[in-house]
Amino acid sequence: MHKTIKKRKIALVAIVTTMFFAAYAHHRFGSKPTGTGHLSDRELDEISGIAASAVNPDIFYVHNDSGDSSRFFAIDAQGNLKETFRFKGNEAGPLGVTDCEDVAVGPGPVKNKSYIYLGDIGDNNSSRKHLTVYRFAEPKVENGKTTATIAASKLFVKYPDGAHDAETLMADPSDKLLYIVTKREDSVGVYSTPLVFKDGDTVTLKKNCRLHFQGFKLLKWITAGDISADGSQILLKSYSKVYYWKRTPGIPVWKTMQNKPAELNYEQEKQGEAIGFTRDGKYYYTTSEGVYAPIYRYSISN
Repeated sequence: MHKTIKKRKIALVAIVTTMFFAAYAHHRFGSKPTGTGHLSDRELDEISGIAASAVNPDIFYVHNDSGDSSRFFAIDAQGNLKETFRFKGNEAGPLGVTDCEDVAVGPGPVKNKSYIYLGDIGDNNSSRKHLTVYRFAEPKVENGKTTATIAASKLFVKYPDGAHDAETLMADPSDKLLYIVTKREDSVGVYSTPLVFKDGDTVTLKKNCRLHFQGFKLLKWITAGDISADGSQILLKSYSKVYYWKRTPGIPVWKTMQNKPAELNYEQEKQGEAIGFTRDGKYYYTTSEGVYAPIYRYSISN
């Protein structure tokens, strides 16, 4: 999102959150946060997504949102930058991308192989004709703050009902679907498309349902989400809350999210737009935009 908009929003979030946070706290369960470290590199200044690697133990993929180029990063839980991955973006101009807003890890076209999905899905003005989801075969992360070039497959997506702003991309390993959840509407839309696609495919997303969350409009904007590696748990995050669903086998993600969610503990962040499960599904991590932002880990249970 644009810098001026961000500055105004950060200030408003801070003021309103101070007024409302205590009132919401008694609804929440799970552990209080453990600070595991801080993002260690100044280039990690607008982190908007986090996802745990399936092939590199204790490694997480993160990325900046609008204003950054076609790249993402591998970090450890302490926030140390391990490797930067660059790829060829689709968008015109020197950056190659428009507004990457979330990242997910899940299955893909080759059985028993893990993939990274990066969603260039931000659209503050709801004006983009199509969005791009990039898919990468998971690399072996080097431990040396190196930079590598990684091959990307591209999926072009569009909504069936006009453009929307979105900051949530999730990979469902059970039904082999990608999910996009919109951000700004009073009731957000939940859309999906198959995980398996050919490079360069264009698809129209399927609209599954709408979700309504109570609260002050800006604070309830949906900024991130994740599905656990076994497909049994779902997270959505707003600026002020973390919503959680336990999924019944055989029930789609979108249908599960129509049930009333539990609210998990959440340490208010400067501008929290990233959440992701650990690979075992026992914990989730959050981090925020901002230079040297803290990283928090939470247990699902108390």
